[in-house]
Amino acid sequence: MKHASVIFILIVASLSAQAQDIWPSRTVRFVVPTSPGGATDAYARLLAQGLGEALKQQFIVENRAGASANIGAEIVTKAAPDGYTFLVSSSAPLVINPSLFKSLAYSAERDLAPVARGVISPTVVSSHPSVPAKTLPALVSLGKREPGKLTYGSPGSGSPGNIAVKMLEEITGARYVQVPYKGAGEAIIGLLRGEIMFLISDINTAFPHIQSGKILALVTSHRTVKLPGIPSLAEAGYPEVQSEPSFSVTAPARTPVAIIQRLGAEIVKAMKVPSIKERLDAQSLIPVFDTPDEFAIILKKERMRYAEIIRRNKIAAD
Repeated sequence: MKHASVIFILIVASLSAQAQDIWPSRTVRFVVPTSPGGATDAYARLLAQGLGEALKQQFIVENRAGASANIGAEIVTKAAPDGYTFLVSSSAPLVINPSLFKSLAYSAERDLAPVARGVISPTVVSSHPSVPAKTLPALVSLGKREPGKLTYGSPGSGSPGNIAVKMLEEITGARYVQVPYKGAGEAIIGLLRGEIMFLISDINTAFPHIQSGKILALVTSHRTVKLPGIPSLAEAGYPEVQSEPSFSVTAPARTPVAIIQRLGAEIVKAMKVPSIKERLDAQSLIPVFDTPDEFAIILKKERMRYAEIIRRNKIAAD
């Protein structure tokens, strides 16, 4: 019996090595659970181009938006685990949605295998010029002194921006009123019009308006070359406020380990290519060079953290 087990292990190892050697032998599909033109889509297309050039095989991007990224995620979980379909997404369907939605047609933990965390997308807290608070500590003081008076925009309950504000409220005791919008684009328009007083969004959405002086940057999640004079959340005194999306790659569960390891390594290599790194820098995207195993540990911690925040604040999907 032991002899048979050893043979079986050797056969599996051999097949795994063969899968790595011949992969990819045909077109690889990146499913993006958002509409074309957004930040996730832009990263997926940049990655597809870099990997295609490196591996001499076509990588295509397929946008399957809807249901807060759950539609695209479900498609990938039901795809054949053969190394030719992957999910390129923000952190939402991986760590937030499992606690935000009462029922999902997939389990992010069970049905998706981590490949690469990819990049971190810095966020910025920006405000309408009419708001008397010009720094985040001043905004917090105002939210404590006049609770419920200041409004903020978000793409809805459970969005990273909404959760970040809930973290800030928990830590400081300040209180704000959420105004939900259909997306980040509409929320930034609401801020420009003065319909809301502040907004937490990705830096690329807000930057053109900050640059023109139409809105004010108060703080960023990471120091960035686009806003060199603006402090980070940690520097402003709020290191606990962490709701920073990453754009990562996951695979259907049971995808061969050899393929996952190779793609993870190829993604790391691609992000170090000067032409790709330059484009990532232009979008203020910060490469993260985790292994699949390191990424798995981070996902587990993040799921637990978001589950607690969502539970404590009774956050439910709109």
